[in-house]
Amino acid sequence: MGFETNADFEPFSQVNDVFSRSQWDPAVRDERSDTFFATYRRPLTKWRKANGFTQRDYAIRNASWHVADIFAEMFEDDGRRDGFLDPLSMLRDGASERVDVGPPAEATRQLKQVASTFGADLVGVTAHDERWVYTERFSSVDAGPKANDLPDGLRHVIVIGQSMDDGLIKTAPSALSGTATGLGYSQDSTVLLGLAQYIRNLGYEAVASMNDTALAIPLALAAGLGEYGRHGLVISPELGPRFRIGKIFTDMPLENDVPKTFGVKEFCEQCDRCADKCPAQAIPYGEPSWQPINISSIKGVKKWSVDGEKCFDYWSKINSDCAVCVRVCPFTRDYSKVYNRAWRRLAGTPARGLAMRLHDAFGGSDRMKSKDWWNPVSLSRPALLGAKARSTIAKFRTRK
Repeated sequence: MGFETNADFEPFSQVNDVFSRSQWDPAVRDERSDTFFATYRRPLTKWRKANGFTQRDYAIRNASWHVADIFAEMFEDDGRRDGFLDPLSMLRDGASERVDVGPPAEATRQLKQVASTFGADLVGVTAHDERWVYTERFSSVDAGPKANDLPDGLRHVIVIGQSMDDGLIKTAPSALSGTATGLGYSQDSTVLLGLAQYIRNLGYEAVASMNDTALAIPLALAAGLGEYGRHGLVISPELGPRFRIGKIFTDMPLENDVPKTFGVKEFCEQCDRCADKCPAQAIPYGEPSWQPINISSIKGVKKWSVDGEKCFDYWSKINSDCAVCVRVCPFTRDYSKVYNRAWRRLAGTPARGLAMRLHDAFGGSDRMKSKDWWNPVSLSRPALLGAKARSTIAKFRTRK
C-alpha cells in the first residue's frame, strides 16, 4: 500500500536529499565524499586490491553510467543536471493537435505496450499527488534551492521500473555491482525519453523525470509496482527490489493502477536480514515509525526509514554504491523460475517463516566473488548455488 501521512507531514525539499547535502552540508561533505563522486568521472590514481574493486571493475561500472552521464552533463553550463536535479529535456516539440487516444483504459494499455517495447520492465500509472513533489530542486551551481516548476494540468504520473542485473548484484558490495545501478539509470533515461516523446507526438504534455522533481518511491507504490520493504525500497512481484524507478508527468487521459499487496509488509516484519547485513547499520529494526532520522528523512510519514547519512558515509568509504540490502533481500530472485514463483507464494502466507529458512538453507543471499562473475565458466554448478546450499547437498550425499 501507499505511505500513510499525518498532521506533521511536510513535503520534501531536494536540497535535503543526502546526495545534495554532500555538496553543501559539512555533516555529510568531506574529502572522502568528494573522492567518491570523482571516481565516476576519472580513473582512480590507486586501485584497491580488494575483490571487486580493481581497475577492470571500475572501468565497467563507469562505462555503465555513460549514457545517463551524457544527459546529466549536457547542460551543466546552464546549471542543469538532467535526470538527477532537473527533468530530462532532450525532447522535440510534439504535435500541435491532440490525437483522440480513446477511452483511458485503452490508452493506458497502448501506452504500456509502447513502454514495454522501448524496454521498460515494469509500468504503472497513478494520479499526480502534490505531497510527493519536491518543494524545490537543488541547484548544483549555487549549492542551494531553485524553483521546481511543473506545467499545470499534469493529472497522471507514469512510473516505470528498469531491472538491475542479478549476477552483478550478487557481487555487492563492489565497484562491479555498481554497474547494475549505472545500467539501470542509463536504460531508464532512454526509455523515459522515448516514451515521453511518444506522448508528445500525440499532442500531450510529458515531463520525463528520474531522481529529480518528485519522490519516486511513493509514486511507484501508488502505481502498483510493488510494496515497501524494510530496506526502504519497493519490492515488486516480478523483480523484488532489483530495479530503478523513473517517472513521466503527463496530461494524457489514462487509467490509474491500484496499489498491490502480496505479503511483503508481513514478511519484512519478521525478516531482519537487510538490517543484519547492512555494513553501515543504516536499516532499522522493529516496526515502521513516524519518527524521522535526520533532515534527509521526510516528516509525517509512517515507514521504515533508512539513515541516509550512514548509508552515504559507507558508500564514500568504499568509493562505490553498496546494494548489499538488495543482494540479501529474500525477494531478490529470478522469478522466471517456477520454484522461485512458488517461494514467493509461500512468502505471502503465514508460512513465511518456512520461506525464510528455505532461503537461508539454499544460500540465497551468498555473495559471488567478482572474479567468478568475470569468469563464469570457472564456476561449477554447486559453486553457483552458494555455500549453504553446497553444505546441504554434501550432507544429503553423505547420508545416501
